Amino acid sequence: MATHKDEEALATAPIGRLMVKLAVPAVAAQLINVLYNIVDRIYIGHIPVVGKTALTGVGVTFPILMLISAFAAFSGMGGAPLASIRLGAGDREGAERILGNSTAMLIGTSVVLTVVFSIFKRPILMAFGASEDTIGYALDYISIYLLGTVFVQFALGLNTFISAQGKALIAMLSVLIGAVLNIVLDPVFIFVFDLGVQGAAIATVLSQAVSACWVVVFLCSRRSGLRIKPSNLRLDARVVGKIAALGVAPFIMQSTESLVTVVLNTGMQTYGGDLYVGSITILQSVMQMVVMPVQGIAQGVQPIMSYNFGAKNYRRVRETFRKLIAATMTVTVLAFLLVILAPEAMARLFNNDPELVALVGRVMPIFFAGIWAFGAQMACQVSFMALGQAKTSLFLALLRKVILLVPLAIVLPWATGSVMGIYVAEPIADCLASATTLTLFLFQRKKLLPLQEDSSPKGKGRS
Repeated sequence: MATHKDEEALATAPIGRLMVKLAVPAVAAQLINVLYNIVDRIYIGHIPVVGKTALTGVGVTFPILMLISAFAAFSGMGGAPLASIRLGAGDREGAERILGNSTAMLIGTSVVLTVVFSIFKRPILMAFGASEDTIGYALDYISIYLLGTVFVQFALGLNTFISAQGKALIAMLSVLIGAVLNIVLDPVFIFVFDLGVQGAAIATVLSQAVSACWVVVFLCSRRSGLRIKPSNLRLDARVVGKIAALGVAPFIMQSTESLVTVVLNTGMQTYGGDLYVGSITILQSVMQMVVMPVQGIAQGVQPIMSYNFGAKNYRRVRETFRKLIAATMTVTVLAFLLVILAPEAMARLFNNDPELVALVGRVMPIFFAGIWAFGAQMACQVSFMALGQAKTSLFLALLRKVILLVPLAIVLPWATGSVMGIYVAEPIADCLASATTLTLFLFQRKKLLPLQEDSSPKGKGRS
């Protein structure tokens, strides 16, 4: 049966080829997922006359979008590694119970998020850095986007359980379907129907709805090794506790993106104005384009580590980690070279305003000066998650954004009296966080992954 062959491959297939098989679709899925927001911003930034202002307004909604995604990660990425470990241990019923509880959690959070953000959207957006010139565009976009919260939760949260089975290609298709639809519908609603920012939001909601339906249908079908069953949708306190313990780390990773955006936007508004808020919208969009492939590689490789950790095949986990960190570091170093050499070309993807392009071209090399080190942090952080180390994952999730970047982004511009202090905060936080994370993993690796091998046949996969 194909389902069981996918799981057996996690334990027996050569690691290099298996990583390519799982990571390439996962990277593609992450890049495609970025297109939901990036494509919106590219089209919005090129709306005649009002493009620059509209782009800044939509950029202010980014913290809310990230919070919605963060809650999907809380339930999905908290449950998927646990499901992989259960599959590796031969407990399919336990894995499906985790899937059912994660699904119920996604439904509950969707309702709460939709209601809360719909009621308080205006004061929240003003607090997040909107001005009187940009608030109208922000409200136009977020009012419609919130109607599709449940689709975002299902499309992102449940797709991780498809990857957890080793079905990376199916997981990629889940995202590809919606993203391609979004790319097609965006210009139709924005320009043909002349709906502007509202058109971009409508296209995104419809696209996410299609992705969500695809994921749910697959996880209810016989093609899936893990199935959503009504009997497992009843919340079990013990299962929810385990999902929450592991899900806190990815939740904080993504929700702190929201916090960071708020701090950066308000700082830019205070020390610079709308032009600088527009620059940070572009910089964070490019940051997504860099970070998402790295997260995709890590997400694709995670089932290999979790499954073999559950099977006590520690040698295979160690070999996977070595290949993982080599891959992620390669991507971040190449990304560093690209943004250093062609910053203005990257800026023109989003807007052609000479003043905005010149500003981004000047500050992008500074903002991305530490991105080359991010590959090490992501490889180690995901490895801690894959091995079920919830507390360590939580600390590392807090380190880069909350402990380092946020205070630096507040203190440096205040101390220097210059908006440039905000741009400098990012590379300092990146380098310090990456060095700390790598050191912590190397210090604990022998404890987590004993050198002796499990004597069972399952523990003797080839590498």
